[in-house]
Amino acid sequence: MGKLVFGMMQSLDGYVDGLADGLEFPPPSVALGRHFTDHVRGAAGALYGRRIYEIMRYWDEDRPEWDADDHHFAAAWRAQPKWVVSRTLKSVGANATLVGENVDAFVRRLKKDVEGEIDVAGPALAASLTDLGLIDEYRLYFRPFVLGGGKPYFAGARPPLRIIASDRIGDDAVRLTCVPA
Repeated sequence: MGKLVFGMMQSLDGYVDGLADGLEFPPPSVALGRHFTDHVRGAAGALYGRRIYEIMRYWDEDRPEWDADDHHFAAAWRAQPKWVVSRTLKSVGANATLVGENVDAFVRRLKKDVEGEIDVAGPALAASLTDLGLIDEYRLYFRPFVLGGGKPYFAGARPPLRIIASDRIGDDAVRLTCVPA
């Protein structure tokens, strides 16, 4: 049985993206980048909202400025099965499946049929899956930056959570792992 995990990097003030406000995170440390590469390699797949999927398509094609770690992440990301929730996209890239309707039923079937961790990417998608009671675990990666605005990790009030683990990753991140209380 699959386990849905919502995990994203965020600022100390809880934002995952400040690009709309002209703010952005500095690149992660080598240790944090390798952590995410290992995580992607070990996941059973990823469930994306449209916006974050379009951002992640950056990894579809090699770029001359990439270093070896970037190439390793791209290879892991490309190999990972992806399910993209969107009503507006007409097609998705390689190793991806478009999910346009009946998201609740699709995700319940996915959790039943896929073994291992399934990443949930995107706060809006995570909010709707939380409302349906489908998120099993939250991983909050805090980095020592304050964006002061942008897209928050949590898109609205959430049921109480219980911390089950905390750990430091490299020199620039702390991960809190929480489950619904």
